[in-house]
Formats: sequence, C-alpha cells, structure tokens
Amino acid sequence: MSQNIAESDAEAWIEIVRQKVDAMRFGSVQIIVHEGRVTQVESTEKTRLPDVAIPAPVAKKK
Repeated sequence: MSQNIAESDAEAWIEIVRQKVDAMRFGSVQIIVHEGRVTQVESTEKTRLPDVAIPAPVAKKK
C-alpha cells in the first residue's frame, strides 16, 4: 500500500516537472527536497533578447 502511495507521489511531481519544462524555452526547474521527499518544484523562465546591437540614446544639447 505505502509503495503505491510513494509511486503516485513520484508520478505527481514528475508530471509537474514535465509540464514546467514543456512550457519554457529557456530557464530552470528546481526540485526542493525535505527529509527525503520532494516538497516543492520551482521554475524560473528566462527571456532571451535578439542578438542585435541597439544604438545608445543620443544626449540632447542645451
């Protein structure tokens, strides 16, 4: 019985990780473990800007 519960818990957090990874292009997914159990899944998504030079603004003369 307890093994079935442990397996379903593992399947639940693994599915959460899959969803977070599938939803992002660049970033990270962090799994937080407390006393041997996954207790939290965090994600940070990065937005990559195009590799194009943008000219600096010109200062106005007084």
